[in-house]
Amino acid sequence: MTVNTETYYEKLGISKEVLAFGDAIEKKLTERFAAIDKNAECNQLKVIAAMQDNKVNEGCFSGSTGYGYNDLGRETLESVYASAFHTESALVRPQITCGTHALAVALAGNLRPGDELLSPVGKPYDTLEEVIGIRPSNGSLAEYGITYKQVELLEDGTFDYPAIRAAIHEKTKMVTIQRSKGYLTRPTFSVEQIGELIAFVKEVKPDCICMVDNCYGEFVECIEPADVGADLMVGSLIKNPGGGLAPMGGYIAGKEKLVENAAYRLSSPGLGKEVGATMSVNRSFFQGFFLAPTVVSGALKGAIFAASIYEQLGFKVVPNSTESRHDIIQAVELGTPEGVIAFCKGIQAASPVDAYVTPEPWAMPGYDSDVIMAAGAFIQGSSIELSADGPIKPPYAVYFQGGLTWYHAKLGILKSLQSMLDEKLVTLPVGGKNE
Repeated sequence: MTVNTETYYEKLGISKEVLAFGDAIEKKLTERFAAIDKNAECNQLKVIAAMQDNKVNEGCFSGSTGYGYNDLGRETLESVYASAFHTESALVRPQITCGTHALAVALAGNLRPGDELLSPVGKPYDTLEEVIGIRPSNGSLAEYGITYKQVELLEDGTFDYPAIRAAIHEKTKMVTIQRSKGYLTRPTFSVEQIGELIAFVKEVKPDCICMVDNCYGEFVECIEPADVGADLMVGSLIKNPGGGLAPMGGYIAGKEKLVENAAYRLSSPGLGKEVGATMSVNRSFFQGFFLAPTVVSGALKGAIFAASIYEQLGFKVVPNSTESRHDIIQAVELGTPEGVIAFCKGIQAASPVDAYVTPEPWAMPGYDSDVIMAAGAFIQGSSIELSADGPIKPPYAVYFQGGLTWYHAKLGILKSLQSMLDEKLVTLPVGGKNE
């Protein structure tokens, strides 16, 4: 009996036609993949240097209980994040439940009644709308007298600098810049673009705090927003920096005073960073951060592969198959609810966990429409693992991300295509090859 790669693809439900189509496209991505590997090498060395500089040792892997006083691992980990991201300080905690929570803590910790928050990049991610108070919610910033303004992007997805200048005034305390696209089909911003925007804001109002929602962007480039002037960077550990091993948590990194303010909001005034038990997660946090550059590189390859596959089939993809990458998310406009659902069914069926489950749209908290989410993950909700999701509303775009390895990401994309093919929502080019 001969067992090879093709045998296992067939066992996992991939037809010979779909596999041939995918292989033909993969062969054309050799140079792109090599560039991603080179970027991963840069980030891997950066993380190792940060760990060595901060003298990570076996004792750092022990956890703490109760109040969590004198937690060597927690304190060292936060120094490692600060070193790797080139910031003065960092708050890296299991008590931060998700990216939205991390953003809420950073915002509430540094804004006061009468201040105004400005988004110069248009509408923020859906779950942040209730944090801000765009959609009324208990405990929103709006309820505490913090106002909000946003400036829409230009039609080509670039910043409207004259409008941003006009929007900044004496009460503008903070500018929030969402790096990734969220449930929109706008471009993701490069670190260089973010730096240009920050420089502009600082020219208009030097004391304005510039915060970057860095979710899905860590280690995609060899520099991070703090390298180009960001005062705060915020993210989730069940995305890029957790490397698939962090079981929960989030981070806030930036200027020491701003991070300290966030810590007072996370715990309580007077306590700040001094408390917060880590139980048994320190080892996973360290090891996940160590692995993150390699894990992110696999996710990036999967995103480019997905763009190339679906662009070839005639769908609009953002970014397209040739554009530079600044986050791990790939948006595909499928045009119909059935397309989104079939795509997600394929991703779920490719998962190592809960592959037998069929994802369905439902009314998730924090969203204004039904959302479908596919993720058979080792960590619940971990979007650095293979996953896909999207709101069931026009333009019916699905957002694919993750894959702890490139090979799993490849299987997921092929499985999504197989699902759509089986439901007669797409047809392959003649012969199943990229001709």
